[in-house]
Amino acid sequence: MDIAKRFAGNPILRPGDLKPSKDGLKIECLLNPGVFRYDGKIWMLLRVAERPEQKDGLTSFPVYSEDGELQIMEFKNDDPDLDLSDPRVISYQGQDYLTTISHLRLVCSEDGIHFHEPEGYPLLTGKGIHESYGIEDCRVSQVGDTYHLTYTAVSHLGVGVGLRTTKNWKDFEHHGMIFPAHNKDCAIFEEKVDERFYAFHRPSSPEIGGNYIWLASSPDGDHWGNHQCIAQTRKGKWDNVRIGAGAAPIRTDEGWLEIYHGANEDNQYCLGALLLDINDPSNVLARSEEPIMVPTEEYEKTGFFGNVIFTNGHLVDGDEIAMYYGAADEVICGAKFSIREILETLH
Repeated sequence: MDIAKRFAGNPILRPGDLKPSKDGLKIECLLNPGVFRYDGKIWMLLRVAERPEQKDGLTSFPVYSEDGELQIMEFKNDDPDLDLSDPRVISYQGQDYLTTISHLRLVCSEDGIHFHEPEGYPLLTGKGIHESYGIEDCRVSQVGDTYHLTYTAVSHLGVGVGLRTTKNWKDFEHHGMIFPAHNKDCAIFEEKVDERFYAFHRPSSPEIGGNYIWLASSPDGDHWGNHQCIAQTRKGKWDNVRIGAGAAPIRTDEGWLEIYHGANEDNQYCLGALLLDINDPSNVLARSEEPIMVPTEEYEKTGFFGNVIFTNGHLVDGDEIAMYYGAADEVICGAKFSIREILETLH
């Protein structure tokens, strides 16, 4: 069941709509924006994936040094130690690298459909050893007057969750890695529960266990504990291989409503929902038996990595959710949902 009302103008942003961060780089993909309101406008914090212009017979890709400088790695395609079988990951002599490197970039809009890149706001790039392969898929949660940016920090040491905070989107405090590798898909609740911060996260286990949604709490937003697994993959269903949280959950009269992604053995990414107890978010009250959004449009089925709908950003206005999502790991799109209609699908 697909109950999404897609924007008529989808995709609303394509890689060619923005300029590369440096000469010699090409934007390959725009992905999975965090979304928020600020200064009377609607903003997206895009993941922008870039790579060097490729030369015949060579594969080149960027990495960040520990001091944040961009460096270009280059190998001959016929090198027997080079594995190019995955469009997202390069393996060389047993070391994995990303084919692209991602930074986070701000765009804003008056109407939520037509976005532009404003002047005077910085690009957010990887800093330090834990972010040497870039930063990705940022969730933006506003708690009080502070915006909490939780993002995927990638390096040769693994994939973990980084945190930066800001009040004005020009000055940022870097809190480092708050969930160590391997972990991602972290979204901080926009309200405290019993005076504590809460957050979803997704540790990954390649052997025992799996890629499940976990819940953690914190007294200060930096130090997290009381970890509980609240949702697992389900055999034979649309979310049987991996799941992960989207943006911060939405407070409703029925409980916390969380839109999440699930993938199957064919790497098809769809969206579903969880309903959590308002006073005890570890208590799952209901869950989607069928997805609420499925890749059906050509821009969702075909791209850098097709058959993917992935969201980590939305805005709520009464019953309406304006959801922004990455499609086929290449373009940015929008859709609207009714909270009531989503709740009616849950069991």
